[in-house]
Amino acid sequence: MLELTIIAAVLVLGVWMYNSLVRLRERADGAWADIDVQLKRRYDLVPNLVETVKGYASHESETLTQVIQARSAAMAATGPAAKAEAEGMLTGALKSLFALAEAYPQLRAAAGFQELQGQLAQIEEHIAQARRYYNAVVRDFNTRTQTFPSVLIARAFGFGEREFFEMEESEKAAPKVSFD
Repeated sequence: MLELTIIAAVLVLGVWMYNSLVRLRERADGAWADIDVQLKRRYDLVPNLVETVKGYASHESETLTQVIQARSAAMAATGPAAKAEAEGMLTGALKSLFALAEAYPQLRAAAGFQELQGQLAQIEEHIAQARRYYNAVVRDFNTRTQTFPSVLIARAFGFGEREFFEMEESEKAAPKVSFD
């Protein structure tokens, strides 16, 4: 009787660990989907920004081309590490675009440009929040898959470590935007 109780307890513990790993994996997938939604919103906004700037500074084609190329690379990137690197390039290109706007007072004063800039700032905040949540879930998942006894279940059922969506060093500095 004692052996059956021990076997039942081990089975219940194993099922609980497996289910907790599945829940964490699904939360990580959902969190990544939230990041994707915010990044898509950002990608959709970039062409409007470029067109607005082009209307005032059409001869600045190199900067505008860099923004479009960075957007394309970011859209094509897959996985958290590649996505983070591509997003860093897009962030840098957008910083160049806003720096360019500083040289054109009429562009800075344009209501459409200010609205797009405000939308981008809001999207950037949503991306940062989604990134923090995703990384927290990935941390919990990775911890669970590497600690005993759940590591036994994780290995047996193929639960692998997840990648964090980490910022590049250049992204950590907040962009400076001035309307003076």
